[in-house]
Amino acid sequence: MFSNPIASYQKVGLESEVHGADPHRLIILLFDAAESAMHQGLACIENNDINGRSNALMKAVDIILSGLTASLNIEEGGELAQNLKALYDYIVSRLIYANIHQDPTAIREAQKLLGEISGAWREMGQNLRQGSGPTP
Repeated sequence: MFSNPIASYQKVGLESEVHGADPHRLIILLFDAAESAMHQGLACIENNDINGRSNALMKAVDIILSGLTASLNIEEGGELAQNLKALYDYIVSRLIYANIHQDPTAIREAQKLLGEISGAWREMGQNLRQGSGPTP
């Protein structure tokens, strides 16, 4: 029944977290999942695991396109939302390149860019929870 009890427990824990999360937290979960998939893609390149690399990187692409990009409100978000969309599109292109060419440098570039956006998003959430505006 349970092929991997730890994985089953983690899946239930994640599903519970998603169901109870506010929109800001959901975006953080998407960042975490995309960053984890990219990390896994790098590990697969190092281990010469072609299928694993492809699966991990395409998972990251799907999370970025179907989760992060889809959550942008281009009409109301103005230039910021448009810039984020362009950046997400660039990150996706680097991940696809990395997948085709088995290029860890392209994955690291994508990780760095997504990490910067994720860091800013996390900081914004901390500022909102503390009742202050964004720090200059």
